[in-house]
Amino acid sequence: MRHLLSTEALDRETLTALLDDADEFAEVLTRPQPKVPALRGKTVATMFFEPSTRTRMSFEKAAKALSADTMSFSPGTSSLSKGESLKDTVLTVRAMGVDLMVVRHKATGAPWRIADWLDIPIVNGGDGAHQHPTQALLDCLTIRQHFGTLDGLRIAIVGDIRHSRVARSDIFAMSALGADVTLVGPPTLLPIDPDAWPVDVSHDLDDVLEELDVVYLLRVQTERGGGSVFPSLAEYTTRYGMTTERFRRLKPDAVVLHPGPMNRGVEIGHDVADDERALVLQQVTNGVAARMAVLFALLGGDTDA
Repeated sequence: MRHLLSTEALDRETLTALLDDADEFAEVLTRPQPKVPALRGKTVATMFFEPSTRTRMSFEKAAKALSADTMSFSPGTSSLSKGESLKDTVLTVRAMGVDLMVVRHKATGAPWRIADWLDIPIVNGGDGAHQHPTQALLDCLTIRQHFGTLDGLRIAIVGDIRHSRVARSDIFAMSALGADVTLVGPPTLLPIDPDAWPVDVSHDLDDVLEELDVVYLLRVQTERGGGSVFPSLAEYTTRYGMTTERFRRLKPDAVVLHPGPMNRGVEIGHDVADDERALVLQQVTNGVAARMAVLFALLGGDTDA
């Protein structure tokens, strides 16, 4: 694996190996000294051309836990404001001795272009409404830790799937690991051609609710036009929100996931978000371990270390 740009090309063997490494790194993070020298001497740059809290901080924590050095890029204080091109920006940072770049960009395909320009590994930290592969890894890790496997699990991804890079990455990763994935949402928030994906489709959450092992909730991405396709957020909650009543109808061992940021009272009820079967904070914790596994794999970390 030269880069990590998408989950679509990752097979079960590769995904399982990454999750196995992530499990080991999760144990490292519980130690009194949560750090190993596996990437000592390497430098990781987080190139975030779009706002982020969880992903940026998670990658920086992951790099430091592997003893790598980090560099952080913010467009508002960079030479982009003076007219410098994306290509010249990343070439400049590479020339400073960076060994790997994590790239988040609002333009679909930007990490692929940067991978063409540079001679170092590139990790896609989210590109437009396209892909977010490390989010899929941490989601699969969280589910596997809870159930032991993804084989045969019924997983519903609910909400604004058309505008969600998380959904696209999760679909391919979860399916490759043996889960049955159903997309749930109004037709206006579903992909234009869902038949091209390894999924089932439902327009009614209540029709599938009691069969599910995992409910993966997505926020409505108003910044990408998601809020313009139904009359109100209240109507969305009535039809697709994980309310207290719906939560009670789930199987006793079913769990709820959410990539964040959550809109409490819209796609997820306040009490549901705080329930122990809502694994949202576990997802955040696992994000560090999953990203450690990716950095370790791409930078050829010292196994003995």
